[in-house]
Amino acid sequence: MRQSAVNFQTSGLSIEGVVAVPDNVGEPVPGVVICHPGPLNGGNMDNNVVIAVSFALVEAGFATIRFNFRGVGNSQGEHSRGEFEHEEALAAMDLLRNWQGVDSSRMGLAGYSFGTGIILGSAELQNQASVYALVSPGIARLQDSPLRSTEHPTFIISGDKDRLIEAPNLDEVLKSFERPVTCEFVPGADHFWVGQESGLGQRVAGLFTGHLAQSPAGAPRES
Repeated sequence: MRQSAVNFQTSGLSIEGVVAVPDNVGEPVPGVVICHPGPLNGGNMDNNVVIAVSFALVEAGFATIRFNFRGVGNSQGEHSRGEFEHEEALAAMDLLRNWQGVDSSRMGLAGYSFGTGIILGSAELQNQASVYALVSPGIARLQDSPLRSTEHPTFIISGDKDRLIEAPNLDEVLKSFERPVTCEFVPGADHFWVGQESGLGQRVAGLFTGHLAQSPAGAPRES
């Protein structure tokens, strides 16, 4: 795996990130933008879940970018509680799409906790990807999201000890999505995934692989 520290601009702010790509890339690879959890609770691009997802995706043949939202680490600006953070994700998507060796027609979005809210809240951001993985999302963001009308695959992965499973209207919200959502609750995992990172990363990588990775010998991709 090769990692490159990057800085990119959005709304006049300099945002820091890390692009990771597989070693010995031949054919163009798909790319995934990863959005980190809430800054007010210490979330950043080096979070345990973000790192696990990024490393598993690269091992599976994807390029990834993880980045710090505004006001986090060395990213300029101030935390806006989710109002403007989608701008960083859009800029990260643009950077990764144009990265050498990345197939711009095969792009995905992954988020964890606060990061899922950024994805769920922005139709503009959703339109830049064709597969979405939401790790430990909140029910409020799910029920109000424009993602409910997407025709693209959406995956929700949460722990069976996370608060999402306790939401009384979860089934109703999931049924409101035009395309059925794949929802998995991992036994023994809570919201923080401590000790469960490796398995989580492999699950997320497998979901993206099924829809974005090129199939062997020219076989059609799973749909």
